[in-house]
Amino acid sequence: MTLSAVISAYNEEEVLKDCLDSVTWADEIVVVDNESVDRTAEIAEEHRAKVFKRPNNPLMLNINKNFGCTKATGDWILSLDADERVSEKLSQEIKAILHGPSTSSHEPVGFFIPRKNIIFGKWIEHGLWYPDYQLRLFRNGKGKFPGKHNHELLVVKGKTEKLREHIIHYNYTSTNQYVKKIMDYYSDNEVASFLESGKTIRWYDAIRMPASDFLTNFFARDGYKDGLHGLVLSLLQAFYMFIVFVKIWEKQGFWEYQSADFLQETKSELAGKGKELGYWINKVRIENAPTAKRMLLKLKQKLL
Repeated sequence: MTLSAVISAYNEEEVLKDCLDSVTWADEIVVVDNESVDRTAEIAEEHRAKVFKRPNNPLMLNINKNFGCTKATGDWILSLDADERVSEKLSQEIKAILHGPSTSSHEPVGFFIPRKNIIFGKWIEHGLWYPDYQLRLFRNGKGKFPGKHNHELLVVKGKTEKLREHIIHYNYTSTNQYVKKIMDYYSDNEVASFLESGKTIRWYDAIRMPASDFLTNFFARDGYKDGLHGLVLSLLQAFYMFIVFVKIWEKQGFWEYQSADFLQETKSELAGKGKELGYWINKVRIENAPTAKRMLLKLKQKLL
């Protein structure tokens, strides 16, 4: 079985080389250059990649990802972003699949691969950032991106399984990069998806949406275990959801909310989230406390 590594890139000269170096073992490398104005195409050609130039489409990146897959000739396709690397252990795991015996027609046609997201210089091991499974390895002709929004997973026709080893993702290296991509680019796509779903927002979602995301990431998904990085990323994710709320509100005409006592209603919402915060703090303390202290903490939990 042969493998084609497919990469769609726009102005990625700073990271593309390391990505390509991690897949030199592939039978074929396909790079779709999205009208880059830097050395992206040149670097790809230096690595003997098949380079195809396409118009840049920042509002729908997956169009060019799908195009790259149509140019792949391998039996299997590994779809990557330029800021990702295939770990040595993952390359060995994929080779074992490619060169292993074919046993039945019911074999997997796609594999989800866990990602190690390196954010602000650290591997983030909790929250929404890990294991962050991505469907990236699939049989040629069996998968494609839906092409509805940028933040979507590839879809395959057939059985899927999970791999053990990792893609290394150098996700965000600066706060400016995070703000530019998440607060503007990704939020626009999330707003569009929300509006297409026919859902509505209420005034209290200005509090509930960001608060829910913070509590989920920092507590329920153990983001606190990543220390300051986990706290900052959980707060940034909460702010992201607040931006999503405001943009939806804008799209819906900045409607007004009339209330006889808006201050009291706001106070009640904030008080409710304060109770949730107390609940989660005590729950985490219970989980991490010595056995002798757990009964006392559980009693306190019941009183919240």
